[in-house]
Amino acid sequence: MSTAPSGNARSRRAEYAAATRQAIYDAARELFSRKGFFTVTVEEIATAARVAPATVYAVGGGKQGLLKLIIEARTTAPDVADIHAHLAAATDAGDLLRDIVNATRVRFERSRDLMRVIADTAPHDPGAAGALKTAEASLRDGLAVAAGRLSELGALRAGLGVQEATDVLFFYLNNDAYFTLTDHNGWSLDRAECWLRESLHTALLDS
Repeated sequence: MSTAPSGNARSRRAEYAAATRQAIYDAARELFSRKGFFTVTVEEIATAARVAPATVYAVGGGKQGLLKLIIEARTTAPDVADIHAHLAAATDAGDLLRDIVNATRVRFERSRDLMRVIADTAPHDPGAAGALKTAEASLRDGLAVAAGRLSELGALRAGLGVQEATDVLFFYLNNDAYFTLTDHNGWSLDRAECWLRESLHTALLDS
């Protein structure tokens, strides 16, 4: 008689594992954002997620691994592919710039506390540095799609190639730019979004 688990049992185990992993990610993200990376312990994450510390280590390999996994999970979320597809299908350059600026504003708004922790921690911790590189690479991928589509539409300023347009987009739309405008300048996100859109229109578009 076979003792192999049924399909339903395997499905339930997979669902439980996914729910446990998400609970750990959520707990770690909240604690990192609120208390900072270095002061949070694995035991605190485990308590908040209602799992054993050994489970936290099994899922993320400790705090450093968790930080990178949280960012990787965000960069592979379904909405990222949806945004890329939307940008690639854009037919108007002005609308495309409006959409990519709004997408980065929303991304920043959702993750600003965690990204501040990562940016502050990266110079002192390889795990945080890796997480920051992952986040920046994901942003560049989306901006490259936008720059490529602007080129296909014939909308870029004369002499401006896709790579340089991607660099310009990154200069204006990376987290540091948003932190400068909101934290240092004291601007609202609405004002920052409007200014970024207008500045990119001047910097990138032919008219």
